Amino acid sequence: MAGNSFGKLFKLTTYGESHGKAIGGIIDGCPAGIQLDFEAIQNEMERRKPGQSKIVTQRKEPDAVEFYSGIFEGKTTGTPIGFVIHNTNQKSKDYSHIKDVYRPSHADYTYDKKYGVRDYRGGGRSSARETACRVVAGAIAKQFLSSIKINAFTSSVGNITVEKPYQELDLNLTESNVIRCPDSETAEKMIAKVEEVKKQGDTVGGVITCVIQNVPAGLGEPVFDKLHAELGKAMLSINAVKGFEYGSGFDGAKMLGSVHNDKFNEDGSTKTNRSGGVQGGISNGMDIYFNIAFKPVATTLQKQKTINSKGENVEMQGKGRHDPCVVPRAVPIVEAMAALVIADYKLLRRQESQDW
Repeated sequence: MAGNSFGKLFKLTTYGESHGKAIGGIIDGCPAGIQLDFEAIQNEMERRKPGQSKIVTQRKEPDAVEFYSGIFEGKTTGTPIGFVIHNTNQKSKDYSHIKDVYRPSHADYTYDKKYGVRDYRGGGRSSARETACRVVAGAIAKQFLSSIKINAFTSSVGNITVEKPYQELDLNLTESNVIRCPDSETAEKMIAKVEEVKKQGDTVGGVITCVIQNVPAGLGEPVFDKLHAELGKAMLSINAVKGFEYGSGFDGAKMLGSVHNDKFNEDGSTKTNRSGGVQGGISNGMDIYFNIAFKPVATTLQKQKTINSKGENVEMQGKGRHDPCVVPRAVPIVEAMAALVIADYKLLRRQESQDW
């Protein structure tokens, strides 16, 4: 299996399965001398971990991170940072009923066709449990990017949407509720929606908005390695993501150029920011902001018609512990992937400066 690494200079490689003994990773290329705040790293894990509220999966995992290398006396050494997160609450028997059955909209069928074998316990390698490793790496990347602020939040659940632009929201309130929406009134409606859907044995999707502030101008490349393209790749690599748009996004396609253009101020900043902080694939110093669409979780507790490995029509029903809405737990994952991208481009920019 290829494709287990992300990044060029600040690189993360992950390993492990949902119901194996552990998951973990290696972070390569992290600069030396970063004084790590381990409590902050664990706090990021707390934001992503299962069982944190009544509207997420009730799997109980402490998600405690153990570091094996690349750190000495609390500082990064510049060598590979190896870490592990032990799986402590597997219930593999919850998945025995799908051993030979393909769950609709899961990776079961495609894994079987590609590899001829699949770990049916929670999805194995395709499980969103892998994203815990990304949160570890992203937490370290955030500390490397100490002057850059990365904030993601839930902006919609189903048809319930935050109507205010992010500039009018207090993003410090994102963690004030279990849905991770900084608009308290909308958050209550979102939570009620998830609870309603959960009672029906169904699932619901939503949108996460991410804002990156204090990014210096000049990060990114103008052709194949555009900054927004790498952000898009990062977000689309997250489980259940179905769409990515930055800046004006699809709404920009409805506008005239004379309206859409961001006019300059004398200092090089722009009066508007429909470009989303990126022009020509390179950051322009304005806020980078984007939306990520998440589909409803594929496993429902309702009966569904499907096929088995013999191609026979069968009926199945989801069992075990599943998220009725993945969005609240995905907020720290989005931030982590954004941090990995920006850290990588910051190191690339540093390398270019040294080359000159």
